[in-house]
Amino acid sequence: MPIPIVNSIASWFLKKRFHQIELFLKYPNEVQNELLLSLLNTAKNTEFGKKYDFASIKNYQTFAERVPIKNYDGWQEDIERSRMGENNIFWPTPIKWFAKSSGTTRAKSKFIPVSEESLEDCHYAASKDLLCMYLNNNENSQLFTGKSLRLGGSKELYKENGTVFGDLSAILIDNMPFWAEFSSTPSNKVSLMSDWEHKMQAIVDETINEKVTSLAGVPSWMLVLLNNVLETTGKNSILDVWPNLEVYFHGGVSFIPYKDQYKKILPNKNFKYYEIYNASEGFFAIQDQNNSNELLLMLDYGIFYEFIPMQLYGTAAEKAIPLSEVKLGENYAVIITTNAGLWRYKIGDTIKFTSLSPYRIKISGRTKHHINVFGEELIIENAESALKKVCKRTKAEIVDFTAAPIFMDGKEKGAHEWLIEFKTPPQNIDYFNELFDNALKALNSDYEAKRYNNITLNKPRINLARKNLFYDWLKQNNKLGGQHKIPRLSNTRDYMEELLSLNSSIHNPL
Repeated sequence: MPIPIVNSIASWFLKKRFHQIELFLKYPNEVQNELLLSLLNTAKNTEFGKKYDFASIKNYQTFAERVPIKNYDGWQEDIERSRMGENNIFWPTPIKWFAKSSGTTRAKSKFIPVSEESLEDCHYAASKDLLCMYLNNNENSQLFTGKSLRLGGSKELYKENGTVFGDLSAILIDNMPFWAEFSSTPSNKVSLMSDWEHKMQAIVDETINEKVTSLAGVPSWMLVLLNNVLETTGKNSILDVWPNLEVYFHGGVSFIPYKDQYKKILPNKNFKYYEIYNASEGFFAIQDQNNSNELLLMLDYGIFYEFIPMQLYGTAAEKAIPLSEVKLGENYAVIITTNAGLWRYKIGDTIKFTSLSPYRIKISGRTKHHINVFGEELIIENAESALKKVCKRTKAEIVDFTAAPIFMDGKEKGAHEWLIEFKTPPQNIDYFNELFDNALKALNSDYEAKRYNNITLNKPRINLARKNLFYDWLKQNNKLGGQHKIPRLSNTRDYMEELLSLNSSIHNPL
């Protein structure tokens, strides 16, 4: 199809969709309240709907009073029944697919229900909206003259009791419309390969001669792929391989630790980066402006949002609030009710609102992945911002990192222990550590208070990780590819002890 026709079709769809987007931009709380009542009405005759008498719930207050907030553990039993083929438990339409998600939990996998409604009205709708917003902001885009290189999960789809489970990306690829497959690379066959390391080379071999205009995938694994492309082709820049490349759509993990490395292999100041906020549970927010670090919260994807202030999270006073009550700059845990039958579900992410009209957010971290052993409330956002600042000052580059507490021992004060793999190490690690400590103090007043005169916390301890340590740890734990990620911050030393042990062992290829 000639590109002017494709752009005209995209423009028509864009204008049609923007009318709907303007509705929730203008009336966000009304749209969310209507959505909640619609979800309740849809599921009123399910087992869950009858248990909590959804039919009689007419407003948010009653919903919040009657329906409990749960994490995955609270849902596991019902989800397992659904996986075994039982229907109408928490959603009226049969759940055919379950997105297998381990996150950074080693104990067990999570199986997140994916309904036909969530597939069409959330995940695929968001993919189209993302393209719409990008094209709206970049009228001269030549996106449709080439293909999108997508980097999905490494797991195959496994059939079980009439239901299917696998990586969310595998489910999306397996069900995507023909036109989406036609405009994507690599082929579905290669995309769904189960062996991650063989798959990476297969993607390189299949895509280096394609006309690639966009990239889509998790930053950590996309960087591995792009470095493989450079190694295979002998080129210094990805733009020498794909000169028409214009945008990278990324999500899954924070882009901050990787941005400088991308700029080196994509040396074009006009190259665009667009962030998305999606998970196995749904697609939540999209960057709707060029060169922005804010994400527009999408309010009409069949997801109703609530938020728990993090200062109350996990306490006896814990209470969720609706979108209409959020404040700028506060750290919130995200609670969702979805068109796949998850009701008041803790997804484990934390966000901050950067704008209330429209509602725009930044992802600040994970509810479990912070360090608060000494009252310092150190979150991932603090760590990444401090590291970025210090790396710029010392001309260092980081591949990956993790941190854990050093617990108080007798009269010995506590501290934070960091394990950092550098691509380019600083000339003086003690100077790096001093700058890092000061940067954390400047970003986090609680940390600064605990560090004052070493009252509670000693200066951080930084360990240097050997090359490929984190990659080897992921491989050892069968976590290569997809949404798998390094646990950045932890309140325990479990991950740290494993990694330190692997770091000190004689390295043999796993």
